[in-house]
Amino acid sequence: MNLKFHLIIAFFISFISIIGFGLVSLFITDQKIVHFDRTVIDHIQGMESTNLTLFMKFFTFIGSGQFTVILGLFILFFLYKVLRHRSELILFTAAVLGSAVLNGILKHFFHRMRPDFHRLIEIGGYSFPSGHAMNAFTVYSILSFLLWRHITSKWGRGVLIFGSIVMILAIGISRIYLGVHYPSDIIGGYFASGFWITTAILSFQIYKEKQYNKKHKRSKDVA
Repeated sequence: MNLKFHLIIAFFISFISIIGFGLVSLFITDQKIVHFDRTVIDHIQGMESTNLTLFMKFFTFIGSGQFTVILGLFILFFLYKVLRHRSELILFTAAVLGSAVLNGILKHFFHRMRPDFHRLIEIGGYSFPSGHAMNAFTVYSILSFLLWRHITSKWGRGVLIFGSIVMILAIGISRIYLGVHYPSDIIGGYFASGFWITTAILSFQIYKEKQYNKKHKRSKDVA
């Protein structure tokens, strides 16, 4: 696929993400999403059980900053030592760190307090958008992008995408179940991360295209 096609896809995803995030933030500001949030929370927390709580705590740990650092180091090692794709180290690092910075900025801008209906764990900080949701979306989206080209079979690619979607959704739902986020926090986090990831990947693709053109031009000049 050429760069022009990537630009069109990136613009479309960015546009949808910005509109989606804008609508969610507007509904939160105007208190028009309270009924939706409470309905979803009641439904998810209504399934509470000892085993499900342990399951959700496991997924919320996977989406935590501590685990993301460990996973990130492993991925960086894999990219550098196994795949030998050093330029992709920059993409992954910039995407993950940028997502964390963007989340902090947005949280302090909106100042939304966390729900206090029925918490199964205690945590501080602001609620919107969810840092776990943004972490999950960023890490597993970038991971899928980087590994896609190295998996040739449709079955393998299907497993990659399915696994990433499951992880992203499970981590987001775990935050609602544990009572530390509204559903709109999770949705807003996905939209914010979607915009950021699209920007990061597009910038990477433009950089790779320029590098390829320079290399191709040098080869012609030598010939």
